[in-house]
Amino acid sequence: MPHIQLPEGLPGILGPMAFSPQTTIPLNGLAEVLLRTNASESLTQGERELIASYTSRRNDCFFCSTSHGAAADYLLGRENEVVAKTWANPDTAPVSDKMKALLAIAGSVQQGGKHVTHEQITAAREQGASDRDIHDTVLIAAAFCMYNRYVDGLATWAPHDAEVYADMGEALATRGYVHYNETQPA
Repeated sequence: MPHIQLPEGLPGILGPMAFSPQTTIPLNGLAEVLLRTNASESLTQGERELIASYTSRRNDCFFCSTSHGAAADYLLGRENEVVAKTWANPDTAPVSDKMKALLAIAGSVQQGGKHVTHEQITAAREQGASDRDIHDTVLIAAAFCMYNRYVDGLATWAPHDAEVYADMGEALATRGYVHYNETQPA
């Protein structure tokens, strides 16, 4: 049961966003920029979603890890089980060495910003990560710590039906964040 009176039937972050529409615009705008921008960047949309999902999983935020994991799976190929394998062990996951190094940075950010080490940054650079890749990884991980705490701090509910998340992941991957809430029932 949520800690405050949220609109019924809206899972995870959708309930708090419907409760406080004025904060929805900047929160969705930030997610849109962080997760869907890759015009001249080297991180793909799928890799960005993977960082968000991985951070959320480490924060034990079921809704965010599952919904963003579904978006990453949609973008990276569900049959590859990249998300599940990354959650199980990022060191053996079927991702590039650059992504493994960036996931290590994201894991440190999840613990606290000061946990990121010079050695982790050097390792990421040695695997081809640019300053933009490192910046975006840190910002995605930091932002998802905030989103996770927003969702779980209000004790929102989350469905456990995998098909719901598959549909949600596809919608997030194809329509994005700015317009996602507009398609949800109020």
